[in-house]
Amino acid sequence: MSIRTVRKGRLATGAFAVGAVLALAACGSGDPLAPEDTGSESGDGGAATGPIVIGSQAYYSNEIIAEIYAQALEADGFEVERQFQIGQRDVYMAAMEDGSVQLIPEYSGNLLQFYDAETEARSTEDVAAALPDAVPDGLAVLDPADAQDADSYNVTAAFSEENGITSLADLADFDGTLTVGGNAELESRPYGPPGLSEFYGVDVEFVAIGDSGGPLTKDAIRDGTITMGDIYTADPDLATGDFVTLEDPESMILAQNVTPVVAADLAEAVTPTLDAVNALLTTEELIALNASSVNDQQDSATIATAWLTDNGLL
Repeated sequence: MSIRTVRKGRLATGAFAVGAVLALAACGSGDPLAPEDTGSESGDGGAATGPIVIGSQAYYSNEIIAEIYAQALEADGFEVERQFQIGQRDVYMAAMEDGSVQLIPEYSGNLLQFYDAETEARSTEDVAAALPDAVPDGLAVLDPADAQDADSYNVTAAFSEENGITSLADLADFDGTLTVGGNAELESRPYGPPGLSEFYGVDVEFVAIGDSGGPLTKDAIRDGTITMGDIYTADPDLATGDFVTLEDPESMILAQNVTPVVAADLAEAVTPTLDAVNALLTTEELIALNASSVNDQQDSATIATAWLTDNGLL
């Protein structure tokens, strides 16, 4: 597996919020024999001693992946510090750029569009090839896992059947008001209302529901508060039959492979460990991990330990 090259891209906004959010996170323990150059005090690529600060989105599935990365690195002798549940992309990528976080699991297509809204890449391969040139100096993207957890638009099974709607393209023929719910930033994302208008000629009203496709979003779909909601495709609840995930024939939503983003000066050191994890992380495995959280109410540390042990990585 190779470390991908990096080039300067535009800076993210929201850095002002990072300090307050990160202060709430917990610190992980490490091995005193860990490699000395495992941290960075700034985003300028200068190596410094200290733990690798691993972040996560404010999304339970992303925290599970971040915890898997953290435990795998600890098992390989690295000292790590956990800064989980940071927030959404505007905030945690600002933390990556200023060096206060040095590693985070990302989703390839959304990260690419965050830095290059006009990208024409859509497939796993094209997105992976475009990402290194999109991220800022001082950051590296490692090879993606097979696992994907993509945004998807979901309606109730009853709405789908009553209106003959199984695809985003079908929405153009719907005679009524369409309301979309999702995290607040979805309202301006290329795959949000702007994309629905551009790709499918569909105008929608927007309702901000800040639980990343969780119970609030699902309840809003069920009770008709919104017509459709943004739920990530690795959510085990999508297999219940309550919802129909609308097809995206125009590939408005890019491939969303799990992809580690890391401070460039740490990339060479952590690549073997993260490659070993990502080689085993498929979409099916990710759905099973998420089910342990959603259905069994296990915490991310318990889920990560079990998965790493079962796969011979602990």
